[in-house]
Amino acid sequence: MSSTTPAPIIDTVPRTGPDRGWVSWAIRHLRADAMRTSDTHLHKVHLPGCDRVDLYLKDESTHPTGSLKHRLARSLFLYGLCNGVIGPETTVVEASSGSTAVSEAHFARMLGVPFVAVMADSTSPEKIALIEREGGTCHLVADAGAVYEVAQRLAEASGGLYLDQFSNAERATDWRGNNNIAESIFEQLALEAHPVPTWVVVGAGTGGTSATIGRYVRYLALETRVCVVDPEGSAFLPAWQGDASPAAARGSRIEGIGRPRVEPSFLPAVVDRMLGVPDAASLAAMRFLRERTGIHAGPSTGTNVYGALFLACEMERAGESGSIVSLVCDRGDRYELTYGCEDWLLERGLDVAPSLPVVESAWDKGIWLG
Repeated sequence: MSSTTPAPIIDTVPRTGPDRGWVSWAIRHLRADAMRTSDTHLHKVHLPGCDRVDLYLKDESTHPTGSLKHRLARSLFLYGLCNGVIGPETTVVEASSGSTAVSEAHFARMLGVPFVAVMADSTSPEKIALIEREGGTCHLVADAGAVYEVAQRLAEASGGLYLDQFSNAERATDWRGNNNIAESIFEQLALEAHPVPTWVVVGAGTGGTSATIGRYVRYLALETRVCVVDPEGSAFLPAWQGDASPAAARGSRIEGIGRPRVEPSFLPAVVDRMLGVPDAASLAAMRFLRERTGIHAGPSTGTNVYGALFLACEMERAGESGSIVSLVCDRGDRYELTYGCEDWLLERGLDVAPSLPVVESAWDKGIWLG
């Protein structure tokens, strides 16, 4: 009989990565933040002109860092930690229009790692100040379309990590649940007259929010439809309509949403409808919302509200009952020197006056003018 010799075990020197004890400590701190701040208010807003339609605004501005991006930033850091690419000495770099960077700077300070935000030099001064207050460094560029390349280059030069929210937003968030924004919305609606909304209306910056909500409603076989509202100059709407070359878009003047290119995290197949919203109309709705409800929000919230009012009037006209949910994305005090300043608006040819009657008619009468 012949005998065989078992193949030897191949043992290798372990790769050097972040200390597991530190990673566990960091994850515990991020999860503790989630326990403290996971839920935000869901405001029910009365529309006098749309008796059949209940409008809800989920106020993401109440997060500690003041915006919807608090959820995304925490998820991106957890994604990096659990993938073994963030350690105690890692310089974290991000390309941002501001709000994500504010939240990421907050978590970087919590973990004691350096943070650099690459942003267009048109970013509101208030956002820049918030990032610096959290200990982050701001690297400003003249061309908004260059933020990706510059962020990648700075990360490589420092031996750090480019978080790349625009590619990783849809994969870093657990869309099946785990207290994501979709799960939170539906839990808060459970006892309402229309617990399964007809529409959820959101803007797209990375595309991660629409991807999460679109996947979630399909996962639970809900009839809710997702509408993405898109500002002027964004590449998302042309791409969704089938434009083969949306890369030519100039980018958005509404901070936080709309991009000059179609971001990898934007998943058009889970979006049921898109509405293009004029920039001045976004600002008119932002201003009207504050006057009527006291909710002082930023311009992307105005885009959401304008789109939600259009859909509410459409439902009212069709005799359809139901609910619509949208988001308060961030705080209006971040824009006092820009979108909240009449001179700044006039310099950019943004006249909100023609759009105010449209918003008022939709709100008070349920009639869409135009």
